[in-house]
Amino acid sequence: MSRLSAAFAKGHPALVAFVTAGDPTPAATGAILDAIVEGGADVIELGMPFTDPMADGPAIQAANIRSLLAGTRTVDILGIAKAFRARHPDTPLVLMGYANPMTIRGGDWFAAAAKDAGVDGIICVDIPPEEDAELGPALRAAGIDPIRLATPTTDAARLPAVLDGASGFVYYVSVAGITGLQQAAQASIESAVARLKASTDLPIAVGFGVRTPDQAAAIAKVADGVVVGSAIVELVAQHGAAAPEAVRTYIQSLSTAIHAAREGIPA
Repeated sequence: MSRLSAAFAKGHPALVAFVTAGDPTPAATGAILDAIVEGGADVIELGMPFTDPMADGPAIQAANIRSLLAGTRTVDILGIAKAFRARHPDTPLVLMGYANPMTIRGGDWFAAAAKDAGVDGIICVDIPPEEDAELGPALRAAGIDPIRLATPTTDAARLPAVLDGASGFVYYVSVAGITGLQQAAQASIESAVARLKASTDLPIAVGFGVRTPDQAAAIAKVADGVVVGSAIVELVAQHGAAAPEAVRTYIQSLSTAIHAAREGIPA
C-alpha cells in the first residue's frame, strides 16, 4: 500500500494541509512542515512557488512572492522534500504547482527528481487531462500519483477525461474561483462528492475556502479528505519563522474536529 493509500485508509477522513515551500525562507519551511505533522495532518501539500499562480487567492499569491524573493528554486524545494522524507518516512508528501517549473527541464527529469526526493504525488494546476503526455506518463513510470482536480464546472461529459489516468486521490475544488476567498454551500459539496464517488473509487478530498474546524467537520462527514491551505499560509505570513507553534495548534484543532465528525461526536 502506498503512503497516500494508507493515509486515506486510517478509518477517518484525511486532513490534507498545504503550505508554500520557501515561505518565509527555504530554511524555515522544514520546521513548519514538522509542526503540521505533529498537529495531526495526514497528507502534506507542498506548494511550488510560481510567478503567476492563476488558481490562488491573495494569501497564497503573497506567499509565492515571499518565497521567490527569498531565493527559493526548484532545487531548494526538492531538498526540502528530501529532508522531510528522511524525518517523516510515513507521511505522504504531494507537490502542488504549475506546469512551467515542473516541465521546463522535461517531464522525465522532474519525475525522477521528485521520486528521488520521496514525493508521493503531483498536482499540476494548469496541465489539463488532454495534455497528460506532458507529465503524466513520466510520473506514473516513476511510481508517483498524478492527482487530478475536479471543479463545480466538471460536467458528466468531461469527468471521464479528468479521472482517466488519475491516482492517489481526486481533489475537488469546491468553488469556481481562486483559493481562500469563499466556501461553497455544504449542500453543493455533498452533491458533488456523491457524483464523484459514483464515478471513481479514488478518495475524494475537498478544498478551497475551508478555514474553521466546524467547516472541516461538516465536509469530513461526506468526503474522504479535507484540504486546508490559505488559513495555514496566513499564519506563516503573520508569524514568519516563528510560525510552527501557531500552525501546530491550528492543525490540531482541525484534526480533532475531523476525527469527531466521522465518529458522530459534535465538533
